[in-house]
Amino acid sequence: MELGLQGKRAIVIGGSRGIGKAIARELAREGVDLALVARSREQLEMTAQELRAETGRRAIPLVADVTSKEQVDRMAAQAAEQLGGLHILVNSGSMPGGKATRPIDTIVDEEFLDDFNVKYMGALRCARAAIPHLIKQGWGRIINISGTNARVAGNLSGGARNVALAHFTRTLATQFGRHGITVNCIYPGSTRTERTPRLLAARASELGITPEEVERRDYALDSPRGNAIGRMVDAAEIAHLAVFLASDNASAVTGQVVVADGGAGKAVYY
Repeated sequence: MELGLQGKRAIVIGGSRGIGKAIARELAREGVDLALVARSREQLEMTAQELRAETGRRAIPLVADVTSKEQVDRMAAQAAEQLGGLHILVNSGSMPGGKATRPIDTIVDEEFLDDFNVKYMGALRCARAAIPHLIKQGWGRIINISGTNARVAGNLSGGARNVALAHFTRTLATQFGRHGITVNCIYPGSTRTERTPRLLAARASELGITPEEVERRDYALDSPRGNAIGRMVDAAEIAHLAVFLASDNASAVTGQVVVADGGAGKAVYY
């Protein structure tokens, strides 16, 4: 399927590992040149080198902390200059689950605010810096990676920032659709990334079973974490969805939240 992405240029926040890296890889495979953004230079440079070798596309590592407006503005300007313009922004820069995951009576205010500052305000800062470049192209895509704990009570920090990202997505879509810019949000569930084998191995050791058995048990339909497909979703599957949303084929899809959790839970949303 022709996706119309050949020659486009993208910024991927959180592009050095995890879901961000998986999205960067799939964009590059479709002919997109990339600016990869994270706080760790060493990991960024390793990922950029890996993607260049694998895909033959440009992959520029840019170190930036999304809690700093100055760093974000500088990063966006550098990306646009070095790539020759911008078409796509992927906001995937945050720690899964967040830091402030404890009950309300033990939450540390600074941790809660830091979670919100990184994921929500970070996405806002990056979008604000990138949008003028997208408007200049007359074509743009913004994809925000949120999470399903927006729909599940319990994690106050994770839920608050993820719900806020959905509202942010719809607001931007409404404001900038007439400039040819679409804005969508993905809710991944539990997702397999580079750190998953270590986590599964640790749990398997505690329970005295194999990592494969841990996953089968956790994702059985009657398990609290279970889903319809009976397994964890892979980061590459989130990436395939993100690439579709970035493509010409999704030009009429904007302001939406798309859930990619393997059919977890039994709630009906309409």
